Amino acid sequence: MDKPRGPTSHDVVQAVRRACKTRAVGHAGTLDPMATGVLVVALGRATKLVPWLTAADKRYAATLQLGVATHTLDAEGEVVEERPVPALELAEARAAAASFLGEYAQRAPAVSAIKVDGVRLHERVRRGEEVEAPVRQVTLRAVEVRRVEGAELEVVLEASKGFYVRSFARDLAEALGTVAHLTQLRRLASGPFSVDEACAMESLAEAERIPLAAAAARTLGVLEADEAGVAHARHGQPIPAATVRGGEGEGPFALLDPAGELVAVVRREGEGYQVVRGFPPRAK
Repeated sequence: MDKPRGPTSHDVVQAVRRACKTRAVGHAGTLDPMATGVLVVALGRATKLVPWLTAADKRYAATLQLGVATHTLDAEGEVVEERPVPALELAEARAAAASFLGEYAQRAPAVSAIKVDGVRLHERVRRGEEVEAPVRQVTLRAVEVRRVEGAELEVVLEASKGFYVRSFARDLAEALGTVAHLTQLRRLASGPFSVDEACAMESLAEAERIPLAAAAARTLGVLEADEAGVAHARHGQPIPAATVRGGEGEGPFALLDPAGELVAVVRREGEGYQVVRGFPPRAK
């Protein structure tokens, strides 16, 4: 769905539960209340696919306000620092952004859903505790600074799971000799799912759903199993390579039966494949 500004990802899940009359709902990748855009929501059996949906790269468009830092690193927070904004050329901003390409150590925002000793950081901040957010390895796949105008900067980027655009805004501003916070953040894509195909939050009940097998095939590599391969998978047994077709790449793979239904997510093991997560047949 195309999440609007305001609700949390948990709010969206609750709305989907009400609209679709099911408790079995999950999402693939939290969006902050201020953020908009693609939030992949899984229903029923598809919730078992969430770990692989979440692992996909994400694409974002963001607007930074330079010269002002907030405690949340976005427009929802309180101002904690102000600095002059140097006169910037587009080429200079692009070079600074490109310096973050690849894998690097990123400090997460102090106000985030990351748990430390079982408690989310944003809860600790609200209680007035001193918080040091963890540093994690993330990967910036691509980045383009599209506009620099006064104290405003627009950027489009693609990054790995666990990447915080709020932290990137902070770090990019520091590289440019100032501070910043996000004023807009829109997720353009989550793995193979684009905002162009997302439904509005108010249209959840009528929204067209992507079938489970199609969603798995878009997210993972695909293996087509014959009846013998399906039987091995259903019993959690190793799946001989001779019973499947396809399987290009490193995997993991969506194992489909002859009718095109999802049987399991599998990984390579020895001369064949092993079930990582099985999907029981749909109820008749």
